[in-house]
Amino acid sequence: MASEIAAKAQNAFVDDDFESAADLYTQAIELNPNDADLFADRAQANIKLGYFTEAVADANKAIELDPSMAKAYLRKGTAFLKLEEYYSAKATLEKGSSLANDERFSKLIKECEELIAENCDLGSSESNTVIQLSDRNSENLKVAVEQQNGTHQRKEISAVNSKYRHAFFQKPEEVVVTIFAKGVPANNVTIDFGEQILSVTIDVPSEDVYHFQPRLFGKIVPDKCRYEVLSTKIEIRLAKAEPINWTTLEYTTAAVVPPKITSTTESYRPTYPSSKPKRVDWDKLEAQVKKEEKEEKLDGDAALNKFFGDIYKNADEDMRRAMNKSFIESNGTVLSTDWKDVGSKEVVGSPPDGMELKKW
Repeated sequence: MASEIAAKAQNAFVDDDFESAADLYTQAIELNPNDADLFADRAQANIKLGYFTEAVADANKAIELDPSMAKAYLRKGTAFLKLEEYYSAKATLEKGSSLANDERFSKLIKECEELIAENCDLGSSESNTVIQLSDRNSENLKVAVEQQNGTHQRKEISAVNSKYRHAFFQKPEEVVVTIFAKGVPANNVTIDFGEQILSVTIDVPSEDVYHFQPRLFGKIVPDKCRYEVLSTKIEIRLAKAEPINWTTLEYTTAAVVPPKITSTTESYRPTYPSSKPKRVDWDKLEAQVKKEEKEEKLDGDAALNKFFGDIYKNADEDMRRAMNKSFIESNGTVLSTDWKDVGSKEVVGSPPDGMELKKW
């Protein structure tokens, strides 16, 4: 039965109906999950659809089932090349070339070498590190495709991928991905890092396998990436190859605002208030206050109070005594500065015209 479906898939592929071919290969894989050829052929269909990370996963599974399958290395190397992971592509193709005398390997290896040289000239930060991406359950990936703005986009992945929720946040130098998987043993988690690929597999006995393998928004440095399996989550730290802002976690072909280069870590260093006391220039401060008081314009009672205040401030001791005595004894109706006049007698209140003085 699987062979019949595979034959239909091959016919669909020849007719350039790559979506149907991929779906048919998936059906055949469900019936015969140990057939390396089915995975290698679905990898080719995924390459035609533009699903390069899925193609890498399928090729890995084919290699796992049959390490001597040259065409699986060819598909994997081609997918890496499309993902612009030139070092990984070259290493994969060289391995495949050692298994089969096929001029396609030589041609693609030469292309990789030219692209690597070109990127080196441009100051590329690619790391000469090859990471083998694992995928023990590629057969669970069921991809549906929709046409939008002239490009294919993945619309849906089978329910096993929605088992765990994930989120991410970023810093200038790294992106932190969190997969909310509670109570998962560390030995049931496999995580690999590529130049622009993150591969996560959670394989818990008696449960469907969870597989998350996005092509990342930007490139990372695999050697500096790390992860930790905690009691309630899996925390993955991706070291950015460049200090740019990731607008999304996954790579997109949609038009986006050019990434803004974030400032260096140095600019993020917090500043703290100094414990050293600051010296205050009191003479300068007093002069400033006097200037402001002098220039201040007042009206009504405020102006009158300021006038008497200035008199009191500049008066001698006798004048101040006279002002206090006359103001208090007259209930605020008389203000005298002549101590000789008011010092020896009680000052009688003198209310304004039309008003009556009352004692309380």
